[in-house]
Order: sequence, then C-alpha cells, then structure tokens
Amino acid sequence: MASVITNPVTNTNSDRSKRKKKKKSMIKEIQQSQRQDHARWKSEAQQQIYSSKLRQALSQVSLNSPSPSAPRGGRAVREAADRALAVAAKGRTRWSRAILTTRLKLKFRKQKRQRGSAAAVASGSSRSRKPRVSVLKLKGKSLPAVQRKVKVLGRLVPGCRKQPLPIILEEATDYIAALEMQVRAMSALADLLSGSGAASSSAGPPPQSPPPPPPPTSQ
Repeated sequence: MASVITNPVTNTNSDRSKRKKKKKSMIKEIQQSQRQDHARWKSEAQQQIYSSKLRQALSQVSLNSPSPSAPRGGRAVREAADRALAVAAKGRTRWSRAILTTRLKLKFRKQKRQRGSAAAVASGSSRSRKPRVSVLKLKGKSLPAVQRKVKVLGRLVPGCRKQPLPIILEEATDYIAALEMQVRAMSALADLLSGSGAASSSAGPPPQSPPPPPPPTSQ
C-alpha cells in the first residue's frame, strides 16, 4: 500500500487562501449592507416612516413640564427627534443604540448622585474635593493632528467615543445620511405647519352681518 504523504506547507497555504477568501467575502457583504443602509435613508418611504414617528414623538413632548429633570423647550424637541431617528434605524447601528440608551443612563446616574449626596449630608462629611486632572486631556495635547481629529469625530457620533477608526468612519457615514434625512423631514414638517398657520390667519374672522335698522319713530 502506498502511503499518502501530505505536505504541511501546502496545507498551510491552502488554509491561508481559504481564510483570505472568507474575509474578503465577509467584507463585501458588510460593504453591501452598508450601501443599502445609506441608500435607505435617501428613500422617500424611509422619510415618511420617520415623519410619522417624529409626529408621534413630538405629540408626547411637554414644553412646560413640571418635572425639573425633564428636558424643556428646544432641547426636548431635539431629543424627541433624535429618539425617533434611532427608532427608525431599528438599533442596527451603534449610534442608534447609544441614543436609545443614553436617557436611561443619565437617569440612573442622577439617581445615584442624589443618593450619594443624601448619604453625604446624613453623615455630615464636608470634605473638600481636590480638582482632578484628566489623563486623557494630558495625552490629547501630545497626540498627532490626525488622531486628534479622529478623537473629535468619535465624540460627535453617539456611541463611538472609544471605537477604532474603521468603526467610527462606518458609523459616521450612516449617521450623516440619517441626519440629512432628518433635516429634510423636519423642514417638510415645518413648511406644512407654517402653511396651515398662514392659511388659517389669512382666512380671518367670518364677516359680520350688518346691524338691524332702527325702529320707526311714532309722530
């Protein structure tokens, strides 16, 4: 019987080629899905979906909320518009998930801060805190210009503060396309509201009937 001798070098080369092909196919699938997501934000159907979600979110906004913790005015409208945008994204991206979870995190942090301040008042500890120097600020001064710009971009895109450059670029591209769609939808909604307001004001009050003639005087 002839024994089959396998060459380990050939096997390793074939394994590498298989891994490269698999990696390339995965990259192509990811890029294709990204192009579909970016084109989705430019479609009229997606804008209509977001407009309906935006109207629902704005109808629940209270501009004069009695609760001091609730956002007011323009901030409340902006947060409602961003949440509607994240809901329209269906949590497929990092920035949409970050927007949906930010408010819960802020609520938990505020409750924790209130409990800590109440415990400090109860214990009577009034130690003065020393100002802390952020290590990230010290490191940021010595970073190259490109890394500083990447860091700033990561802060602008929700959920990308500590992410690598490829993820930041991918999320920023989708986030910008979503913001452009948001601007179009809000502009159309503002034009619709201003048009209805102008039409109601131009109509004016209904015409009044002339006063009745005075009764005849008896002579």
